[in-house]
Order: sequence, then structure tokens, then C-alpha cells
Amino acid sequence: MGILTSYRLRLRRRRWRLRALLKGRELNAVADRTSAIAPDDVLLFCTFRNEDVRLPFFFDYYRKLGINHFIMVDNDSSDGGAEFAKAQPDVSLWHTKGAYGDSRYGIDWLTYLQGKYAPGHWALTVDVDEFFVYPFCDTRPVSALAEWLDASNVRSFGALMLDMYPKGRISETRYTKGQNPFEIARWFDPGNYVISTNKLLRNLWIQGGPRARTFFAGKPKQAPALNKVPFVKWRKSYTYTSSTHMILPRGLNLVYDQQGGEKTSGILLHAKFLNTFNDRVSEEAGRGEHYQAGREYKSYAERHGADPDLWCQWSEQYINWRQLEILGLMSKGNWA
Repeated sequence: MGILTSYRLRLRRRRWRLRALLKGRELNAVADRTSAIAPDDVLLFCTFRNEDVRLPFFFDYYRKLGINHFIMVDNDSSDGGAEFAKAQPDVSLWHTKGAYGDSRYGIDWLTYLQGKYAPGHWALTVDVDEFFVYPFCDTRPVSALAEWLDASNVRSFGALMLDMYPKGRISETRYTKGQNPFEIARWFDPGNYVISTNKLLRNLWIQGGPRARTFFAGKPKQAPALNKVPFVKWRKSYTYTSSTHMILPRGLNLVYDQQGGEKTSGILLHAKFLNTFNDRVSEEAGRGEHYQAGREYKSYAERHGADPDLWCQWSEQYINWRQLEILGLMSKGNWA
């Protein structure tokens, strides 16, 4: 059974790689600066649509973290965000009018670009509202993490997606372009997480947090997955299978010690819940381009009109990565 399963997964991986090659035809280069990529550069891959208000802080945050080059896919934005990204000297930008849902939610487009530009590089794959936190990120660039992982013969790095939210109704926040979103969305759930094991792909499946207790209280198994494998030493044969929640080959999913010990891990601070959220919910629930025809966004709209107060008496105010380690949400492992 083990040999047969491995064979089937290899076939699945090849099929998705072929699919990505076909979907790559939907991409048109707007600003291709990939010739500037150096052999040891850490790359960031991202798909976005109408995120002009978020992009300035996004670029600033990741430049300070040490990202050397951004490879971005604009899914037909109409708000000026594509023009802003195009003007950045460390950004290579592609445009597509293709359907987000038909591209495995942007993964096919990114897989195509990763296959061309990421092999041999550490590649960070995130959304525009996700901010990578790792041990010592306040004092060490992301290249230091990459070097330590290389020295430890580790090819992938896991992160828990931590939903951040304001105190009070989301519509009452006022986020301005270029602002640090965590000046507003400063709170998170320190507990309330459920973990199970995906025996086929060997990853941990993590659910919980404010979305589970607010939007999916009556159907917890439908709550969004919070487990991610965002940072990978890329090879041409790799492909994500479900956003960045899982990846093939499946050995790359073993980013947590499942025998009771600890592996070094990180966090993706998720700045979804700002006042821009209400309009986004209405748009995406109608477009139906996200997972399962936008089921998650429809749940947001149905439960609270996309304007809940996620704060509760157990909410914790964010300080830094050391706080997250003390709470057991991430670990520095044996990286000293």
C-alpha cells in the first residue's frame, strides 16, 4: 500500500505540474526584472487582486525582513495596485484575467513561476494580508533562517496562521494606505486550536481561532485550515496542493515534530480583519472564486453581516514572537 500510495502521489504531482505549465499561458509579463535575481536571494511569491491599500506596508515589511525579490501575479486589479507594484524596482509582475478558482486559487500561476525562478532558492509564498514571523525575526534577516535551515538539512518550514483582529466591530476600524495593520488588529486567540493528522500527506491539520468560534461555531469541521508550509527550499518538481496548507512531495509537510518534541516553526500574522473586510466579503461571496465557490466568505456574510466583534475576554494583545513562543504557538526549537 505504501508503494502504491507513493506512486499515486507522484502521478498527482506530475499532473499538477503539467496543469501549472498550461495555466502559465494565462500570464503576461508586465515588469520582468528576474535577471537581477542573485543565486542566494530569498524570493517571495504572491497573487493579489485590488490590494492597493495593503501593498505599501506589505513591501516595506518584507524588505525589512530581508526579501530580495518579489514575484507577483496581479489577477486583473482595477484599484491602482498593479501600477504601484510595477513601479517597485525589486518586483517582477505578471498580469492575468484568468479565473482565480480555475487556477487552484492562484496556486497554478505561482507553481509555474516557481518552476522557472525558484529552484535553488528559499521561496516564501504568502498572501498580501499574511506577515511571516519566525524566531529572532526582530534581530536576524530571513536569510539567516534560510542559512540555518540549509545547515540543518531542512527543506521546509511550517507556520501557524494566526488571525489578528481589533477590539470592537471591524467596520469601526480605519485602516489607511501604508499603515501597519497591527496597530489596529492587535489581538489574537491564544488557544482554541484543534489539531488532527492527515495520514495521506503527513501534515497536521489545524483549525480554530476567532473564525472557528464566531463564523463556524455550529460547523467546526468547516472552519478554515490554519496550518501552512510557506517557506521552502524550492526544487522544480515541487508543487503546493491546497494553497500553502500542503505540499508535495509529502515529506515537506513534516514541519512539526509529531512525536512530542519540538521543531523550529513560525507564525503568519493574518491581517484579514480590517474595515476593508466588509467590502471584500460582499465581492468574493458574489464572485465565488475562492475555495468551494466562496463558502468561507458566504459564511462570513450570513453569520454577522461581515461585521462582527471578534474580541472576547480570552483575547491576547500581540507583543512579539517571544510571546507567541511562550504561548506554544511557535518554537525556536534548537536554533539559538
